[in-house]
Amino acid sequence: MAPSGGRAALDQARTQYYHFKAIVIAGMGLFTDSYDLFCIAPVMKIVGRVYYYPDVDDGGSGGSSRSRPGVTPRAVVSATVGVALLGAVIGNVVFGALGDREGRRRVYGVCLLLMVCSSVGSGFSVCRTRRCALSSLCFFRFLLGVGIGGDYPLSATIMSEFANRRTRGAFIAAVFSMQGFGILVSSAVTMAVTAAFDHYTGYPAPLDTPDSADLAWRIILMAGAVPAAATYYWRMSMPETARYTALVQRDVVKATNDIGRVLTDLDLIAVAEEEAAALRRPPPGAPAPPPSGPYGLFSRRFVRQHGRDLFACSAAWFLLDIPY
Repeated sequence: MAPSGGRAALDQARTQYYHFKAIVIAGMGLFTDSYDLFCIAPVMKIVGRVYYYPDVDDGGSGGSSRSRPGVTPRAVVSATVGVALLGAVIGNVVFGALGDREGRRRVYGVCLLLMVCSSVGSGFSVCRTRRCALSSLCFFRFLLGVGIGGDYPLSATIMSEFANRRTRGAFIAAVFSMQGFGILVSSAVTMAVTAAFDHYTGYPAPLDTPDSADLAWRIILMAGAVPAAATYYWRMSMPETARYTALVQRDVVKATNDIGRVLTDLDLIAVAEEEAAALRRPPPGAPAPPPSGPYGLFSRRFVRQHGRDLFACSAAWFLLDIPY
């Protein structure tokens, strides 16, 4: 079936300022995701210097901290990293489904708020004893992963639904390129914070670990809340995607008005009339389409229509993440 007027207008619209604004807003979500996921590796090195120093009591976590002084055990690092990835899997499924039912704008805002609160919570981590601090860190990292998992599909979907047909692939690639910038910034923030603490605490020697280092890793983690909070403000100022409003909510008038807010060179009256006519009657000379009811994610119909594409895309992403 050919796309109706409003959707065709989005597909054929020229590239405008709003498209680049959408790239920045959706890309900042992925920027924050990569910052939060990749800053934990250097943070755990600081945690090792603070909580696994030879003079620090074990704190009830088991094992001896004197076997590898100043180094976080690999099992602890793996648990801290892995718990966020586990949360991301859950967030993908839960928030991806909610985005289809409740709308991209609303659910995306919930994901960003969860990321802000979890980043701040990861920095506070409740207490300063080793077991309590690491347990709290893992808890908030899990919640952070849930928010990140929801942000991944929603950012890509929002960009694809705002983009026109000719530049959709390039725009989505631009959104995902923000991951690389997030990784770079996470490293830069870590180096800047640690260098500042070295300079102002008077402990420049590599083997010295001042007590204030317990604050350094918390600042690095809480810094991830800044781009997420800014993105939340910008995203809430954007309308719901017109494709979702027209196709899911079946609100043609609102979808047309939303298109007019983002595209400045459209004849809104003509678009509205064309949308309304498309909903009232089938195209001339074409048989009426058979009724199409909803079908589930694990239904045979879904597998027939989307299974091959979904498997190919997920398999490619899986193989990419192994070396990444």
